[in-house]
Amino acid sequence: MTTTQSPSDSAPAGRTPRGSARDKLIAAAHQEVRRQGYAATTVEQICAAAGVTKGAFFHHFESKEALAVAAAEAWTERARPMFEMLPHTRLQDPLDRLLGHIDFRFSLLHGPVDGFTCFIGTMVQDAYATSEPIRLACEASIAAYCDALAPDIDAAIAAYGAPDGMTGLDLARHIQSVLQGGFVLAKTTNDPAIARESVAHLTRYVRMLFGGGGRSVAG
Repeated sequence: MTTTQSPSDSAPAGRTPRGSARDKLIAAAHQEVRRQGYAATTVEQICAAAGVTKGAFFHHFESKEALAVAAAEAWTERARPMFEMLPHTRLQDPLDRLLGHIDFRFSLLHGPVDGFTCFIGTMVQDAYATSEPIRLACEASIAAYCDALAPDIDAAIAAYGAPDGMTGLDLARHIQSVLQGGFVLAKTTNDPAIARESVAHLTRYVRMLFGGGGRSVAG
């Protein structure tokens, strides 16, 4: 699963995240990799951001790669409330739930770029060709996101109809592609506005697919 960048609840730079040493290291990895990429992030930087020693790091993780895999799994869990707890998940109409999800992602696109971009998307761009465990962990996270989003899309297809051959999983992957592309564009300009523009277009596209049904606040 990927957020999104999911809700941006990592500790600000220089502030030690709460929790156990392992949790602190994972939170610091989320923070530092989103800020500067996986390849450029060192174990020393992660330890400093977490406020723990290298000894504590190697007590929990045998390598930076092992931490990255654990951090990918934690990122997936961190995104789960987007599909279980937020108000839009309780809407009756599946298209409203889908548009509510996209609206929620739109609402996160503000502030410093490294505060809302995706840990998974950032890391896999660096490491997909050099670390198979990281690539697989990122693949699993993105697949989990798409699998969680697909049922509402399938229900919307059943209720509203859709172009021939389109499936819920297809559209879920497209939504993920637009979000990840928006993050990249935001990095090129160091400005969230261009990512918001992409997601607003996504809302319009989804509504057109379903004949203009549903309601949305972002587009």
